[in-house]
Amino acid sequence: MHMTTNSSSPVIDLRRASDRAATKIGWLDSKHSFSFGRHYDPTNTGHGLLIVNNDDIVRGGSGFDTHPHRDMEIVTWVVSGELEHKDSERNRGVLYPGLAQRMSAGTGIWHSEMNNSGSDDVHFVQMWVPPDTESVDPGYEQLDINAELDKGGLVPIASGKGHDAAISIRQRGAVLWGGRLGPGETVSVPDDRNVHVFVPRGSAVLDGAWTLSEGDAARLTGAGSPSLSAGPGGAEVLIWATT
Repeated sequence: MHMTTNSSSPVIDLRRASDRAATKIGWLDSKHSFSFGRHYDPTNTGHGLLIVNNDDIVRGGSGFDTHPHRDMEIVTWVVSGELEHKDSERNRGVLYPGLAQRMSAGTGIWHSEMNNSGSDDVHFVQMWVPPDTESVDPGYEQLDINAELDKGGLVPIASGKGHDAAISIRQRGAVLWGGRLGPGETVSVPDDRNVHVFVPRGSAVLDGAWTLSEGDAARLTGAGSPSLSAGPGGAEVLIWATT
């Protein structure tokens, strides 16, 4: 069930975790905020520039075998566990909580994402935005921002606007902010035309009125900069601000 407030133009559209389309197979539990793969809904193809927000749990010893992408800025954020990345440009890395990763698919890239743990799941969120310019050379970047996150508040994770301490994306109209908020900690949601607030862990209260539980999201359109307060157990939040 969606909850929407609409006063002239500002809109806050709540999307509950239970409403997301899901892909469940033996090794994967994936929930999709927008249309993805066989889960196509012409009324739900993105919010602003954000067109994929997949909330994935991959079992130990499994993962996504080598597959291609093209002309997409792909940001991966690990919530718990570890994920190994390999690609056709010879980039390789083990992603863990607090390590921001961006892959620019450009003219074409092949990659795999594997959970090499023998027993532990990996929980991660993968997000896609289109690039400013198509058919550029593929690229890759990763950066540990744990020290910035530990300071509290919101931190730029991936930015097309040149933020310090953030990985760069080839999309000038988009910034991904993140935070590990302590119990009761309050931040101001970044102000942009289209904002997507996602809570992969914990809970938070938006604008003093709407509780976002784990896996819930809010889509803001022209809504200014409302407050976001972590629940009693704290919250991890991912916020895209886009044109």
